[in-house]
Amino acid sequence: MSSPPAGGGGQGNDPRQPWTAKPYVPPPVSPQDLPFDYPGFIAVIFGIIGLMFRYKLGSWLAIIFCAQALANMRNIETDLKQITMAFMFAIMGLVNNFMASSRSSSTQR
Repeated sequence: MSSPPAGGGGQGNDPRQPWTAKPYVPPPVSPQDLPFDYPGFIAVIFGIIGLMFRYKLGSWLAIIFCAQALANMRNIETDLKQITMAFMFAIMGLVNNFMASSRSSSTQR
């Protein structure tokens, strides 16, 4: 046998007033004020290293950083261009590394 709360047991006495609640709208931020995208920049650097110096590890790290930058993307226009460029460098580096190693092994025989 419990007694009703001190304020009354009905919904009319609810002090939270759900009809006055407003959804959260984040303030608009200009693209110049966004923080620098370090994973995207590191992905571009590793992609270029993997392609130019033929480091497979550089290309694989570029793909990993591309995935991280894609997961944490804030500005769709600029970040997507940078991630796409880094991903293309990484893929070209991997294709160059694996195709060149198969060509060089077949010509040595």
